[in-house]
Amino acid sequence: MEIIQIVGLGLIGTFLALIVKEQKPTFAFMLVVFIGCVIFLFLVGEISDIIRMLEKVAINANVNTVYVETILKIIGIAYIAEFGAQITKDAGQGSIASKIELGGKILILAMAIPILTVLIETIIGLIPS
Repeated sequence: MEIIQIVGLGLIGTFLALIVKEQKPTFAFMLVVFIGCVIFLFLVGEISDIIRMLEKVAINANVNTVYVETILKIIGIAYIAEFGAQITKDAGQGSIASKIELGGKILILAMAIPILTVLIETIIGLIPS
């Protein structure tokens, strides 16, 4: 039922921002950013539960935790970059938002290289000589 709270908070924030935007556009933008941060903080508990569950599954499957941690960091970068880009777009700065997205993609690629290397080495090792 958390989704009802999230949607309710989002709708209230939207209505308030629309009302305030006519008089104080800067305050309306700060209200939107605040609501976005509150929703994100509301979900931190769920995120930590997911991370703990994935770590348990990796340990039970005898998967190297370094790979799981790297994948979780990659997912975190993707979400944070998306959140930042959306806020920047809301502020009317689409070009900066695209640079945030590009930065996130480059960081994800840089973090994925060790996993890709191990994957390629494993595939090459499976191919008969």
